[in-house]
Amino acid sequence: MSSIELDHVSKLYASGAYGVRDVDLTIGDGEFVIFLGPSGCGKSTTLRMIAGLESITSGDLRIGGRSVTHVPPRERNIAVVFQSYALYPHMSVRENMGFGLKMRGTPRAVIEEKIRDAAQLLGLAPYLDRKPAALSGGQRQRVALGRAIVRDPVAFLLDEPLSNLDAQLRAEMRLELVKLHRRLGRTIVHVTHDQVEAMTMGDRICIMRDGRMIQVGKPLEVYADPVDTFVARFLATPPMNLIPARLEGEGDGLVVKADGIAVPVPEMHRAAYAPAAGREVILGLRPEDLHETAEPGFARIEVTVVAMEALGVENILVGQIGWDKPVEIAARLSRHYTAPIGARVPLYVDARPMHLFDPETTRALPRPRLAPGGGGVILPASPAAPAASLPRAASTLPGASALARS
Repeated sequence: MSSIELDHVSKLYASGAYGVRDVDLTIGDGEFVIFLGPSGCGKSTTLRMIAGLESITSGDLRIGGRSVTHVPPRERNIAVVFQSYALYPHMSVRENMGFGLKMRGTPRAVIEEKIRDAAQLLGLAPYLDRKPAALSGGQRQRVALGRAIVRDPVAFLLDEPLSNLDAQLRAEMRLELVKLHRRLGRTIVHVTHDQVEAMTMGDRICIMRDGRMIQVGKPLEVYADPVDTFVARFLATPPMNLIPARLEGEGDGLVVKADGIAVPVPEMHRAAYAPAAGREVILGLRPEDLHETAEPGFARIEVTVVAMEALGVENILVGQIGWDKPVEIAARLSRHYTAPIGARVPLYVDARPMHLFDPETTRALPRPRLAPGGGGVILPASPAAPAASLPRAASTLPGASALARS
């Protein structure tokens, strides 16, 4: 058993500031969990508390059902891989990988066997006699992982291990880490501020802000149903468009009106949003829900083109709506779409995945939850819930938003 349970764990510094506050989370045996958030949000501090490198001010930490809150790091059987690799420059790859076992008095034959197995797993066999200076960044990261693997830990803690790599190597190492997790079947906690890593690698994402866990769930579930405007904007590039608006009744329906646009609320959401009629709201639309061509049920809006970003596989249009208080929005369009800067062009809104947020609290207004990528497919569960509101018994199998990745 290598489950990790954080039971209302907090870290309070001598200055009186909280690094982490009331984190309540269960990471299942063999699960790959991502701690995601901006710099200073508490994700690395939480990881270091799990490792025993930071003391816990209050709460309880259990690994495999055993309380380790006051257990020293060396007795937790947890392997940590740091951003800086932390390799000994004067040692070979072989010596770096086996150093920890050597210090524990492990027999030489056992060390060699473990190094050989780990090197084969990570593709390091040809480099065992090289020094770190003769390796690429990706190879050094593999050595750091190999040093962790030979220890045969119950869990791996990865603290932004890919941030020092270039874009291509990061993409390669993301895939390698996912493969490694499948082969080893061990619990992995991975800290990052990179949304792509979070969306593509983890079974669940734990989004942190100001020392708290804001939302926990499957990557696509969190993407489809963010609990507030922070999560909505943080989890994608370009982020969700957030437009100050007003929800108004119009005949038997509802319309979200902003300066220069009017978006009818789809029938599937009317009952949920009806209590907010007559109120100020924030309209949330993902860039991929704005289209260049009309389809039945789509709402037409007009934007003034501010910029066009050609990415090869797609073009990102940045446009401006409104006149009194103009707002910039982004749209993901086909790679064939072009428009001159300053032109006034139509876009068509698929409002089925729309969100409405409370301007005062920034919280999402409850509505039926959609299947990720499923357009108008409504799931039976309730809307996404913040991590703090999940019942303790449900923290391994999240509620509306915190579902284990299938």
